[in-house]
Amino acid sequence: MSTARFDELIHAPTRLAIVALLAAAQWADFKYIRDELGLSDSALSKQLSTLESAGYVEIRKGFVGKRPRTSASLSQAGRQAFDQHVAALQQIIARSQQNGDAQPATADRGIQAAELPEPGGIGCGYVPATPSP
Repeated sequence: MSTARFDELIHAPTRLAIVALLAAAQWADFKYIRDELGLSDSALSKQLSTLESAGYVEIRKGFVGKRPRTSASLSQAGRQAFDQHVAALQQIIARSQQNGDAQPATADRGIQAAELPEPGGIGCGYVPATPSP
């Protein structure tokens, strides 16, 4: 198992989905990634560029006949970062499962549930929407 290390760059939902998809393949065509994740061309291109700049993804451009073909692969650094990120997430999950019988965090600070503000009350930051007439 890899050393656990939370990676903010990979953790963004779209990039996490891309890296997870690439972790399961040697190379994946741009169109396959786009369609599998339901992204627009521009959104996928931007995220792949971000991952490529970080050294996590390798991009290969070529032609099939006269049509351009772009493929992506997870680099060794990208695979290591992904494995470490997954290990960090697994640690977080394991801790939450170990603490499943623990009291709510409010009890640790001496705050009783009855002392917490009601939804929409002062200091809770939540104000319910009022219906329009």
